This record gives sequence, C-alpha cells and structure tokens, in this order.
Amino acid sequence: MGKRRRLAQAGAATVLAFAGSWMNGAMAQEAATGRLQGLSLSSGLPIQIESDRLEVLDSENKAIFAGNVNVSQGPTVLKAGRMTVFYAAQGGGSAATGSSNIERLEVEDKVYIKSNSQVATGDSGTFDMASEVLTLSGKEVVLSEGENVLVGCKLTVNMKSGRAQVEGCGSGGGSGRVMMSIQPGSQNSNR
Repeated sequence: MGKRRRLAQAGAATVLAFAGSWMNGAMAQEAATGRLQGLSLSSGLPIQIESDRLEVLDSENKAIFAGNVNVSQGPTVLKAGRMTVFYAAQGGGSAATGSSNIERLEVEDKVYIKSNSQVATGDSGTFDMASEVLTLSGKEVVLSEGENVLVGCKLTVNMKSGRAQVEGCGSGGGSGRVMMSIQPGSQNSNR
C-alpha cells in the first residue's frame, strides 16, 4: 500500500509541475487574445487529480492516469478517459518521484475542458511544453461560451502568441468547413 501511495503522490507532483507550466502559457494566451481567456488555470489554487488507475513507467519516462480521469483547479475541470504525462529523458529526475521535467501531456477518450464560461470538447488532445502549443482534435471539436458555439475537427492554440486556429472536417463525409454560431448581444455579456 505504501508503494501505491508514493506512486499516487508522484503522479500528483507531476501534474502540479505541468499545471505551473500550463498556467504560464494560459496567462500569455489571455494577454494576447482576451476572448480565449476562459480556458486557464490559477496558480494559487490546489490541483486535485482523480483516476481509476495510475501507472508510472519510469524506464519509459511517462506516467499514465487511466479510467475516469478528473483534474480540477478552481473553476477549471479537465475530464478524459486517459491522461499520459511524458517526461524528459535527461535531467536526472525521475517520473516516479515527479522530479522530471515534463515534455508533453496527452489526453484521450472523450476529452472535456471547462473553465469559467467556456467549454471545449474533443476526442483527444496534446500540450507540448516547449512550444506551448495546445491541440484538441476529433470527429467534432466544440468550443462554446454560453450560446456561442465554434465547431471544427481540430483546434490548435499557441499559448505564446495567443494565435488560435480551427480546421474543418474535410474527410469522412463532413462539410470540410468550420461552423461558428454567435448570438446577438453575447459579445458584451460574456466579457
């Protein structure tokens, strides 16, 4: 039981380290775009991670949270079927203790992100720590704020520049186009 508890603590330390890096990127995104600021984390709030299983593969430099993954910090919630954290191979740290630098994060299986008034959903997502690029993709990626909705198959956000790009669903019978629905007056009420 002690080993399992240490692994859980290592996993929590890992996500805490990720959240710190994510938050810095989200703050840059907020400063650059203003309208995408709903999807962010807060540095002063605790992070809680729950999953059915946690497996740390130190020799592969990764930790896998599987089954009903739920990450929350303040108003921000991330849900997925699986979350994998990849660590840098060099640097002398260990994935088992959470002391390694994180290279990227991958989430899959019904990804749901909610923060404040914004919700984003997709089939899978990645966050690359070095480039600070967040990608959410799937058969249908939906970003909504109140009654306003943006739909495509791939959302890419560069946290450094604040640039966001949505791609349509060209193959598989989709229209190949991005769809945006904006309700009158919503631009003033959501700020």
